[in-house]
Amino acid sequence: MRKVLLLPVVLLILMLSSCSSPKGQPEVITLKQIGQQLELLDENTIKVQAEEPLTARGEKRVVPRTINKDGSLAVVPAGDWTSGFYPGVLWYMYELTGEEEWKDKAIKYTAILEEQMYNGSNHDVGFRMFCSYGNALRLTGDESHIPVLEQSAKTLIARYYENVGCIRSWDFNQERWQCPVIIDNMMNLELLFWAFEQTGDQVYYDIAFAHALTTLNNHFRPDNSSVHVVDYDTITGDVRQKNTHQGYADGSSWARGQAWGLYGYTMTYRLTDHINFLKQAEKIAGFLLEHPNMPDDLVPYWDFDAPGIPDEPRDVSAAAIMASALYELCSYSENGAYYKEKADKIMESLGTTYASAPGENYGFILGHSVGAKPFESEVDVPMNYADYYFLEAISRKEKLDNNSYY
Repeated sequence: MRKVLLLPVVLLILMLSSCSSPKGQPEVITLKQIGQQLELLDENTIKVQAEEPLTARGEKRVVPRTINKDGSLAVVPAGDWTSGFYPGVLWYMYELTGEEEWKDKAIKYTAILEEQMYNGSNHDVGFRMFCSYGNALRLTGDESHIPVLEQSAKTLIARYYENVGCIRSWDFNQERWQCPVIIDNMMNLELLFWAFEQTGDQVYYDIAFAHALTTLNNHFRPDNSSVHVVDYDTITGDVRQKNTHQGYADGSSWARGQAWGLYGYTMTYRLTDHINFLKQAEKIAGFLLEHPNMPDDLVPYWDFDAPGIPDEPRDVSAAAIMASALYELCSYSENGAYYKEKADKIMESLGTTYASAPGENYGFILGHSVGAKPFESEVDVPMNYADYYFLEAISRKEKLDNNSYY
């Protein structure tokens, strides 16, 4: 078993036994408790797989995503856009603990997604395959994962529109959009940069770079907030319209979208050394951290312009993505100490107020995320991607504190 490096006592996140917090303060969830939660989630997922094996479309239910409106556990098929996050959670648990049981579970759930390397129905192939197979390759070195990831990258670039300079995000709602590109799509570029480094094929780098640059030019407002959806003319490449799909309004700032942008440009700077990408990440961080509607605990409302603030739902998933991104950004920026302090604050909040009580939420680690509030879909529920970025943030903090990050 590998030696586990522990985080500083200030967060107590990675202690393997029960811990206490300062008097009057809530206790921070421990790694042992996280493991117990995930054991429960696995047990509950297996029950659904056995008792309700198929969706209404006849697809196999394989991966836990969230909790349904009726209170049941939502287990989704391999083609769901979130399917890669649960295997990724298991891979991060293996990395953080060195325990083989998490590796075995991660291998099992990763293998379920193999055929998704051909699924080009949307841009989410990066989420599905790099969070699962990408982490598998990183942590095991098993080269059998390389062809799967290479094919996944080929599938993703097939959605690229050269006249636009972007990868098309969605195919639905074609009566409204020609080439919709969402800020979320920045997250899938890491797969393409990996494919360039792996194969030496310049096309992967060029497409990823062009997408990041086009998004930089068209998605951001003067205050450095991001539009959710930019629709392009497929012939001229001109911007046709700017909308939201999951935010409060076209002109509002959907919290998870802002977090995707922060993470995406931080990652893209790492992989390109293009200074404008670093500057954009810093600008987004400034918008988020200095926004007057950002709560003191740094867990944002689902949209910074939602009309019912302060009674609007928080979005823990946005906070977890922010924390992970800030831990990376602090390695590159002159404001690194500030970003790390804010990331630590977010993690303290998530590990206390927003963590599931033992045995709660079917075993998800965190509660209180928001999927799509305008549709009243997945509001104030746990989400597998919130758990994923929470554990990734723990891993990144550990590496920072031990001077072994990138």
